[in-house]
Amino acid sequence: MLSRIKDIAASLAPRLIEIRRHLHSHPELSGQEYQTAAYVAGVLSSCGLSIREGVGKVGVVGELAGQAKDPRLLAIRTDMDALPIQERTALEFASRQTGKMHACGHDVHTTVGLGTAMVLSQLGEALPGRVRFLFQPAEEIAQGAGWMVQDGVMDGVSGILSVHVFPSIPAGVIGIRYGALTAAADDLEITIMGESGHGARPHEAVDAIWIASQVITTLQQAISRTHNPLRPVVLTIGQITGGRAPNVIADRVHLQGTVRSLHPETSRDLPRWIEQIVASICQPYGAQYEISYRRGVPSVQNDIALTQLVERVAEAAWGREGIQIIDEPSLGAEDFSIYLQAAPGTMFRLGVGFRDRRNFPLHHPQFEVDETAIVTGVVTMAAAAYQYWQQSQPLLKAASLPA
Repeated sequence: MLSRIKDIAASLAPRLIEIRRHLHSHPELSGQEYQTAAYVAGVLSSCGLSIREGVGKVGVVGELAGQAKDPRLLAIRTDMDALPIQERTALEFASRQTGKMHACGHDVHTTVGLGTAMVLSQLGEALPGRVRFLFQPAEEIAQGAGWMVQDGVMDGVSGILSVHVFPSIPAGVIGIRYGALTAAADDLEITIMGESGHGARPHEAVDAIWIASQVITTLQQAISRTHNPLRPVVLTIGQITGGRAPNVIADRVHLQGTVRSLHPETSRDLPRWIEQIVASICQPYGAQYEISYRRGVPSVQNDIALTQLVERVAEAAWGREGIQIIDEPSLGAEDFSIYLQAAPGTMFRLGVGFRDRRNFPLHHPQFEVDETAIVTGVVTMAAAAYQYWQQSQPLLKAASLPA
């Protein structure tokens, strides 16, 4: 069956590149993917899938019945949104929308999802079970997965697969990661409230700027001495506002930042830890404070058995040289984790890097992909989907999880 899948995907390669270039030329921002969704629905409909539009506000769901003899339902999720970035690639099919660009590879993700649907639809009665394709909006603002789940896309789902491009991995190679793949990402706001006064008489005031600087410094220093170094935390204050004039002591400073962590226990304890630090600095100097800690998306934790399934399929398709075991998780965030609260799943990395020239990182205005990677992604996803129903027991015991 793998050879058949590869043959079908190879025959579709020109069409897949055409789809990807169309999507790349017509990027849409998070929550505004109306034309993209209509295009996706049209392709899925032409493959004979049943379609639901307007799911998760502007998402699309396509379902392929297969034989439906196996009650397990597999979901495949891909995201569709672009970024507010002005493209600087000079490609013939570069973005036609000023200030909008597929700089994170979601055009490739959508194409891989569509290509997988096209391949699996041609297997007909050979497909043992049902596949539900989730084309999600608004991943870049970490909202779309929640919208989709609220609309019931995970009802009845027993497993879910996803993919994300990676320019540091060469095209033709699949990146595999067991366990934590991405970080939990939370939003932090701290307001320091002091007392205003003349800049020449600081002893008569409570300097909110100086106290805020102590808060920032202490938070960074305390991370290295109060948290387990094997459970990393990144706390970044990215915005500071406060003060009214050079010679006036500020009475109010507002800090905004992001907090990243990999382990659920660490994430749970962070709000209490942050408040203890802030209170210990503000109180001796007579300042007041307010803290807003908003939970974002949790860490993506790849399921052992499904990750091993993808690794086994990738090795069969591309050889051991076509697999890269990812040793370290990313502290970036992915709202694919929302789906994993409803069913086990795994996300693999799709290498899109060129081997003979510079590769720009994700979110860069000159980011490009080696389009040969599209077929690699489609074959891997389609073969993993087909093999999903061939195994009835966990494929990998926890004891053999790579270190």
